[in-house]
Amino acid sequence: MRRTTLRVVGFCLILVGGLPGWAFAGESRTIARCGAGFLEEIDGCRVLHVAGEPYEMGYQQGALLRDDIRENMRYLFDVKAKEIKIEKGGIKLLDPKQVIKGIASRQRKFVPDRYYEEMRGVADGSGVPFMDIVVANFIPELFHCSGFALAGSATTNGKLYHGRILDYSCDWKLQEHAVLTVASPRNKIPFVNVTYAGFVGSVTGMNAERISIGEMGGGGVGHWDGVPMAFLMRMVLEQADSLEEGLKVFRDNPRTCEYYFVMADGATGKAVGMEASWNVFEVVAMGASHPKLPEAVKDAVVLSAGDRYKELVKRVKSGLGTFDAESARRLMDRPVAMKSNLHSVLFETTTTRFWVANASKDGKPAAEQPYHEYELRGLLRHAPDPSATVIPPPPAAPTKAASLYP
Repeated sequence: MRRTTLRVVGFCLILVGGLPGWAFAGESRTIARCGAGFLEEIDGCRVLHVAGEPYEMGYQQGALLRDDIRENMRYLFDVKAKEIKIEKGGIKLLDPKQVIKGIASRQRKFVPDRYYEEMRGVADGSGVPFMDIVVANFIPELFHCSGFALAGSATTNGKLYHGRILDYSCDWKLQEHAVLTVASPRNKIPFVNVTYAGFVGSVTGMNAERISIGEMGGGGVGHWDGVPMAFLMRMVLEQADSLEEGLKVFRDNPRTCEYYFVMADGATGKAVGMEASWNVFEVVAMGASHPKLPEAVKDAVVLSAGDRYKELVKRVKSGLGTFDAESARRLMDRPVAMKSNLHSVLFETTTTRFWVANASKDGKPAAEQPYHEYELRGLLRHAPDPSATVIPPPPAAPTKAASLYP
């Protein structure tokens, strides 16, 4: 190895292009340490570093983000869950938490043990019940997004950019618990996960081998017999050192629902769109046509639907040959980004630089908020201030039988 019924609520992009006028990340401040992990603040944004075995990484997150995880789970289950009505067989189910718990139980045999060990660590470190952490981590199975990619002749300076918009719902208040997780799992590839307190799966991320990925989605709800989307993406981040290795993760594992993905390889400058649903695995090359994507664009993959698809195609065609990072960012502006835009991310996958914007606390979409710049390779070199507060690590990981959901 080297180094569509299409219902969409977000989008992904990939380009090849500097980033004039975007400030670099400022000085960092260590908030606390726990074992090999630590929490720092960069320009007012939290960056969580976790490292080691799965349970250790989970415990570090749980201990260092304890208050955020507790409040995030409280709001999800005590407020939002009561507003959701899930239908099955024409019957409205008033307890979606129990529905998701059932889905998680059904999918258990498909999920690698290490993710349950990590979720157990999050629960033990935060003091939140284990099953609450498990249920929360399966919530992304009920939601979906969209995306596009550009490269080659579409851009100006030869760098590969992968932009991603996540549109879920700003009134879930997830943005109040936004965090960048920089993970160094033992014997696996380090990566950054653009995520929220309490979650171990991924919907937006990039690894140190310069593979970036974002998800989009359609329908197919109810097809649960496979690896949940967020854990498949996590597998890509910690295993794939090439585009083909990333595709192999999806091709070789049982999948769920109807999902679409954009994946980029900064080493080769290549990117693909793909459908990886429970019953379909199909790769769409840049510039290729597809029955669900009627307007093929040279050196581009555009995955979206309805008026937003038309707007994306229009923007991409009008800018072909001129895209740099600044104009790539403008592609993610409203109305391509929806009012429910939780975060927007631009990866410069070639160099591992990236920019992140989160929705505001009062619910204004991420596309209208300032971006903060980071570099994964630099973040992996960060070390905590030795004088920072120390939270003791767990004395020992629980036995495997005790740590896993049956």
